[in-house]
Amino acid sequence: MNRADPVYMDYAATTPVDERVVAAMLPYFSQDFGNPSSIHRLGQRAEAAVENAREQAAAVLNCRPDEVIFTSCGSESDNLALRGAAFAARQQRGARHLLVSPVEHHAVSHTALQLQQLHGFELEWLPVDEHGRVDPGEVARRLRPDTALVSVIYANNEIGTLNPLAEIGALCRQAGVPLHSDAVQAAAYLPLDVQALQVDLLALGAHKFYGPKGVGALYVRKGTPLLPAQTGGGQEFGLRAGTSNVPYIVGLAEALRIAAQERPARTAHVQPLRDRLVGGLLEAIPEARLTGHPVQRLPNHASFVFRGVDGNALLTMLDAAGFAVSSGSACKTGSPEPSEVLLALGLPKEWALGSLRVTLGASNTPAQIEALLDALPQLVQQARQLAAR
Repeated sequence: MNRADPVYMDYAATTPVDERVVAAMLPYFSQDFGNPSSIHRLGQRAEAAVENAREQAAAVLNCRPDEVIFTSCGSESDNLALRGAAFAARQQRGARHLLVSPVEHHAVSHTALQLQQLHGFELEWLPVDEHGRVDPGEVARRLRPDTALVSVIYANNEIGTLNPLAEIGALCRQAGVPLHSDAVQAAAYLPLDVQALQVDLLALGAHKFYGPKGVGALYVRKGTPLLPAQTGGGQEFGLRAGTSNVPYIVGLAEALRIAAQERPARTAHVQPLRDRLVGGLLEAIPEARLTGHPVQRLPNHASFVFRGVDGNALLTMLDAAGFAVSSGSACKTGSPEPSEVLLALGLPKEWALGSLRVTLGASNTPAQIEALLDALPQLVQQARQLAAR
């Protein structure tokens, strides 16, 4: 394979922008370029584009348009949700207790830790099973009158596991506690009906579903107390100050519309490829494990650990062989440490350091899966030999 043109299998990291999304965005860079806050006609056209995008996103989420807040990315949406809801709950009812799953993206887990370390909140990690799934019963047991917020990821970015949000949401609603979910990975393949999911806050990032980088959204259920994390202007209903990024907002809405419309076809394309990869890899490579739930997982997501392998070394070998893939490990050269997510599954370090994440998308083919399966056994063996030195 040509290393200069690798087979891309890292769609959980980012996706190429759909040509239809680019076409929708282009007029707002140089033609209808006005500031939506301006009163003149150019400003009114830009404002109309933003509000149309808001309605388009709300249709997919099954919510009111004024419950959609545009941000710069999924991470900002998570930050706004956690800080905004935590500070509001403390201000309004003295609540200081946070319930957060230990398998969250760092945008959630690091924000929760900062709320604990710098702002006096009590952070409690929800237990997960060996697949990284939260049991709603554990949420029910840990909810308290002073719980400010519960945060549980919809679909995990490292291991692909799905969480039972609707059950957790019903418990939180009964207790009067808002539920936040990071749905950044989920949006490309899973239903986003916030009424069915029973969430109060839901974070999205456009570049995970064939939209542009640099734009996200946060669903905020009407009546959910939220303090702004970014002040200075009245944009986004006073919750997120800053001049609206009109072309990117238009791009997010168009990408979200297409994702919802084409979800069945996209799933039908990637799921058989994923299943072939999982079955073939586990059969061909000794001391390999699938991480995450075997069934309740993203249809394009395959993640593994290999005993006695340096995950970073394996990624380098795969890149040289012409495959762009990723790892669930946060290890860096010099002081390798496995990711918190893999440790939360109960994996020992000798397994957790050897992680591999393969996430598929529109460009992938059966031939590419077979090529990866042909290359992997020898590369894993070489990586084990290197690690044993």
